[in-house]
This record gives sequence, C-alpha cells and structure tokens, in this order.
Amino acid sequence: MSTPTPTIDLAPWQYEIGGVVLGTGTPVPVANVEGLGAPTVRAQDTDNPVGDGVLSGQDFYAARTVRIEAGIKTPGDPTAAADLLARLHKALDDPATRTCPTGHAILRGRWPGHNIRRLYGRLRRVEAVSASQARHGWIPLDIEFAATLDTRWHADEPSQLVLPLDQTPQRQDDTSQQCDEHADPDDRPGWITNHGNTHAWPSLRIHGPAANPRVWNTATGQSLELALTLRSGEWVDLETQPGTLWALRNGVTNVANDLVPPSRLDHFTLPPGRSELSWSADDATGSSRLDVTWRSAYTSL
Repeated sequence: MSTPTPTIDLAPWQYEIGGVVLGTGTPVPVANVEGLGAPTVRAQDTDNPVGDGVLSGQDFYAARTVRIEAGIKTPGDPTAAADLLARLHKALDDPATRTCPTGHAILRGRWPGHNIRRLYGRLRRVEAVSASQARHGWIPLDIEFAATLDTRWHADEPSQLVLPLDQTPQRQDDTSQQCDEHADPDDRPGWITNHGNTHAWPSLRIHGPAANPRVWNTATGQSLELALTLRSGEWVDLETQPGTLWALRNGVTNVANDLVPPSRLDHFTLPPGRSELSWSADDATGSSRLDVTWRSAYTSL
C-alpha cells in the first residue's frame, strides 16, 4: 500500500499546484491572478423572430479559467529554478490527468480570513515566458488552470458522517428536545453541515446487509432509492459529483439502472448551512450503515 502524500499547508496569498507552492514568501512570487471572479456565462439566448431583442434561455457557466502570472526567483541558483520549472512541467504532463477523461488536477489556494480551498480541473499551460534571465535564477511564468465540469471552490478538508440504520436520538430524557431544531447535534445524528455558500455534492456508501436502501435529505426533499439487495460485506457507492456520476456495487458493477425513479444523482445535493440526512433499508441484523463524505462548496476563493 502506498503512503498518502502529505497535505501541504498554505499561508494567505499562496497557491499550490502539483506540489509546488506559489505566492507570498515562496521562491515563486505571484504578480497577478485572473479568473477568481464569476466564471464566464454561456448564455442560451435566441433571436426574437418577430421583433427586437432576444429570447432569454438558460444561463450556464463555461469553464473557470484561472491564469497566474508568476516567476521563479532563486537568485544565483539557476539549478533550483530549473528544478522548480521541471516540477511544474511534470504536473502538466501527469498522464493520470492529461489522458484520462475522468482525471483531474487540483489547484489549491488561500485568501486571508479563509481556510484553504480547492478547484478540480486541468492544468493547461505552464509556459516559461522568457529564459533570458534563467542563468540568474529568474524565470517568468504563465500558468493556466481550467476548472472544467465544476467551477466551484471546495473545502480542502473533507467532512464525514457515519449513520447506522437505527438513528434513534441518543438522549431520551427530554422528548421535547427531539423536535427542537436547535437541539444538541448528538440528538440528531443525521445533521450535516455545508459551511459554504452554494450546494455541495456528497459521496455516499451503503454497507450491507441491506435491501431496498433509500437515502433522503429532509431540507431539499431529494432522495436516492435502490431496488437491490446487499449481502453482508457488500456495499454500493453513489457518487454525485459532476462528471463522475455513478452507482457502483463493490466498486465494480454498475447498478445505476437499479435507481428507482425519481432518484437523480445529479440533483442530490447538500444546501448551504445545515440540513438532515436520513436513510432506511430492510436489515434484520441492524448492522448496515451509511457513510457520507462531502466538501463544503463556495462560489469564490
């Protein structure tokens, strides 16, 4: 088993791509960053065939393109500058991202007053604008990162929730508190919090033994139900992330056709703030469980 790569901490005004940290206090100072505002709108307007103006359609976002103007600055050490450039080129050339349709790179960043946030997409450009000063340890850079399917920023650290099939409140001494929305979270094991300002996409894993499992969010009313039976030791993964929608049994078998209408993976989101997840299934043993993983989602860094 491979050892997980340690997470690199970032200070305010720093960014990280491919293990290389850019920005304040690093050998790669950043001059300017473009693309941190709202993504470009892909309007679906059509010309009005009987008059002036256009007929409004749906507005979708195009890819969020983040362009970073930076420079490698290692005075008197051209070797260190070349090594940093090579590390960025290696991140650009990563075949797991570049040649795999579902592969993605991660751009991490941090602004003052915020925790670290990340974008998922593709590193599209790492250009040494000029090499005339490379012998002095100075290489201007033009870096371009495209967040393709998901233009939102996500919390760097994932959140997790484990729900047994029996979600009876742990405290029974005050029954009135069970209906109080301000009750202690220990009394509401299904409470789930998206600390961001836009909807987040959860990853769900249902562990057997369980038959006809159903998961729903009481705030949105959205539900996912599967017409299948899981034996002990089996599981099913439900992935709601854009571009990676799937329902897989034991990590291999596609069971998307077992989703009962109107179950929609692309509609099952966590709204900003606190909501509540519940689930049910047929399980005489009471040993099945639901694992939920999510990252709070934000419209900006």
